[in-house]
Amino acid sequence: MKRPTRPLLNVSINLSDVFEEEMYVGFTSATGKLDESHKILAWSYSDSNFSLSESLITTGLPSFVPLKGSFFRSKAFIAGAVLGGFAVIVAVALITLFYARRKQRMARARANMEEWELEYWPHRITYQEIETATKGFSEQNVIGFGGNGKVYKGVLPGGEEVAVKRISHENNGMREFLAEISSLGRLKHRSLVGLRAWCKREKGSFSLVYDYMENGSLDKRVFNCDENKMLSCEERIRILKDVASGVLYLHEGWESKVLHRDIKASNVLLDQEMNGRLGDFGLARMHSHGQMAITTGGWNGWVLGP
Repeated sequence: MKRPTRPLLNVSINLSDVFEEEMYVGFTSATGKLDESHKILAWSYSDSNFSLSESLITTGLPSFVPLKGSFFRSKAFIAGAVLGGFAVIVAVALITLFYARRKQRMARARANMEEWELEYWPHRITYQEIETATKGFSEQNVIGFGGNGKVYKGVLPGGEEVAVKRISHENNGMREFLAEISSLGRLKHRSLVGLRAWCKREKGSFSLVYDYMENGSLDKRVFNCDENKMLSCEERIRILKDVASGVLYLHEGWESKVLHRDIKASNVLLDQEMNGRLGDFGLARMHSHGQMAITTGGWNGWVLGP
């Protein structure tokens, strides 16, 4: 553009005492809070030819094309924002649908449950988890035999070892199963085998998951065992005290009185430290304190003598 006849800024300064024979000339600028752009498109200088400033040198000027609009109004930004918002909406819808269907499945499962299943729901475990833990109830994992089925060693996904008791629906298996979870499922004592979980499969197949006892049952250490595995007198007395402590808790330490009714060496298990723990509550019954317990059947005794 032609130089304006009336400059926007015109200051006359005598710099004859400042200039030297050779020196540099530069420009500086400043900005405020807003973003600004300062560009020198052309300039001329002469200390003798004052008419030079009338026609600036306009060849070789840099191109200066201001932005037509904001980046946030560009097509790329708008398309990206639309696609991103759509992806978020789809993800939220899928997560909501997943939890809604899961809630429906749980509601249907509870609707099909019997009353006792609802009461012990928190301790339930899926059949697939038990089957995986026992390697499909492999015979190599059998560690014992109960009254209505075998006992398997299992390993949970976290690497924790458990014992899985599989109960058949025959021979009062349902009654034994309910007796176990209704009594042992609520009890917590260091001299009782802990019940971890339970599983009820269709067609009357039941499973109970216990703490794993590394040293097996007491009868294997009392009857028909090697001399190296025979219990010392001190160990036998300590196991007797452990069982007595557990029985005292069953009779007096809980809100109801629990009668085990099947205390014998095969139902006393030994943990890693050879502590005695009472298990197998398949014949147990609960009574209120002060109520006379009426039971039938004989007494199953066991001997810890030399």
